[in-house]
Amino acid sequence: MSQTVRISFASAFLIFVALSETCSATAPETDIRRNPTVAAVEEVMPSVVNIATETIVEYQDFYQHLFSDFFGRGNVAPQRKRQLSVGSGVIIDEDGYVLTNLHVVRRANRTQVKLWDGREYDAIPIVATEHSDVALLKIKAKPGEKFKAVKFALPDDLLLGETVLALGNPFGLGGTVTKGILSSKTRRPPSDELPLDVQDWLQTDAAINPGNSGGPLINIRGELIGLSVAVLREGQGIGFAIPVKMVSEALAGFFSPEVTGSLWLGVHLKAVPNAIAVEFVQPGSPAEKGGLRAGDQIVAANGQAPGGLIHFNRLITDSPDHKFDLTVLRSNERKTLSITLVPFDEMIRQKTGLRLRELSKDETGRLGVKAGKGLIIDEIDKNNPAEKVQLQRGYLLTEIDGQDVGGFFPVGNVLSSKQKGDEAHLTVMAPRRVAGNYVEIRQGTVDLTIR
Repeated sequence: MSQTVRISFASAFLIFVALSETCSATAPETDIRRNPTVAAVEEVMPSVVNIATETIVEYQDFYQHLFSDFFGRGNVAPQRKRQLSVGSGVIIDEDGYVLTNLHVVRRANRTQVKLWDGREYDAIPIVATEHSDVALLKIKAKPGEKFKAVKFALPDDLLLGETVLALGNPFGLGGTVTKGILSSKTRRPPSDELPLDVQDWLQTDAAINPGNSGGPLINIRGELIGLSVAVLREGQGIGFAIPVKMVSEALAGFFSPEVTGSLWLGVHLKAVPNAIAVEFVQPGSPAEKGGLRAGDQIVAANGQAPGGLIHFNRLITDSPDHKFDLTVLRSNERKTLSITLVPFDEMIRQKTGLRLRELSKDETGRLGVKAGKGLIIDEIDKNNPAEKVQLQRGYLLTEIDGQDVGGFFPVGNVLSSKQKGDEAHLTVMAPRRVAGNYVEIRQGTVDLTIR
């Protein structure tokens, strides 16, 4: 009997050993290195890009200045040299919109982005804000090509002392990661030490290396909490980032029909849970004429619930003939509104009597300016304020209210907030043929009354 029991125990032991070996051979072993930090980096790194810019700087030597003063600036070809700079950025939308610092792409003639996997693209600067140092780019991708976008943390979801990661792609060498904590949520850097007098930056001891400007600062969940912007040279472990709240405020202005489509809507919007909140409506704008009011909550556009500002902007700008329907909540009641967007060139003509167009190649050479540095006055309506200030066809509009005119957006953006009787301060270049093929360019300013 005892022998039988011993044999049974021995058999059970052999079966247990066999099962243990089988389980260890088939069950995957947990890698203790794959902690939340690694998971966050793997989640976000495909959204991080290197940004390389090329700036063409024009200059004239002493003799060119003399020649220019005598014959006019349009007849002297300036000398040129290239300046290269690098930074980082982060993709925020699957269609290839990229956020970075304005100082990374300011005055660039050409901008390229390189992804973590080596793919390279040209990028177009869309819009930027001076006060927050945030800029928006658009990757020139193939039709239908999609990209991995970063997720945003809630604006006020920050914990002092929490683990943060600074990601970047400096110099196109590949992704880099530094780790630290959130040292301050309301750091106020002195304006004499840093280029911007910005309130309430984030401070971190995660190293922000050269070339990492514009890259994402993320939390351990892989969510964007800020854009790396600067490091204090005099102190170690003191880096700064633009907080996600300020970034989100900039995006509210970036993703509008005015910016992405040169179409006038005339509202200031804010993303809220399950809706888009209307914060301000411009008097006389298409939004006001369509019945939109401050305080409305937009719950549908053309029958679809908006999934954030980017999605909402896409829904309305892609509408045929620029017409769309909105469903809004107002005082707990649902209302349906119909709105028609107005192209900027049409709005500009309505308010000023000017028909503007972009420069041709021949005109850039004749006027001695680069493409995208002004708009040509192509037509002038009769009996309008433009005639009274003696503007003429062929003049080049270069500034409006002190803002450079690089296209229709600056002009439309300034004029959209002006009412009948207001004035717009215009800077124009007036070409005048002098002798032979020489053209003299004179610059002047006029105050144009809005009609």
